[in-house]
Amino acid sequence: MSYSYTIPESESFTVTNARHMAAKVATDLKRMQRLYGSPTDASIVAYEAEVIECLKAGYLATVTYGYRRDGNWIEPTLRYAARDLAGAAANDDDPGRITRGADILGAKFYSYLTYSVWWDRATAAEREAFARRLPFQRGGAPEPGISGYLSEDLVYSSGGRALCRASVRSY
Repeated sequence: MSYSYTIPESESFTVTNARHMAAKVATDLKRMQRLYGSPTDASIVAYEAEVIECLKAGYLATVTYGYRRDGNWIEPTLRYAARDLAGAAANDDDPGRITRGADILGAKFYSYLTYSVWWDRATAAEREAFARRLPFQRGGAPEPGISGYLSEDLVYSSGGRALCRASVRSY
């Protein structure tokens, strides 16, 4: 005898859900810009569009925005990790709480994105079609290290998915 079960899904993820979460990322980036001068308005618009597309397709694993010095992320840097809530609930926090007064002397603003397992399972044609929808193309690069540690601080959620935010903190 065999048994099976299903988990009813009451929400389906839409472009509206992706836009909701991406707008919170853009707000964080705008606050970072006000405090530290980067990223530019045009970059924020492009990053927001990229997050929307990656969330809609299910291709986002993590995306990190912030400053790096000597190949390592420093304060203020934010990492967003995409999660499927699988029917569970999550906070939908307000954006903000960007570290003020961090020493960014000699650092440059940078972003780094990693793809989910769904990207690995996509065909070459699907990846190519997806890449054409993005506002810019990313090249391959080694992932920067971290000077300090990541501290999870906020969660942005909508439509059964979440972006869990972590901030780089100094020791």
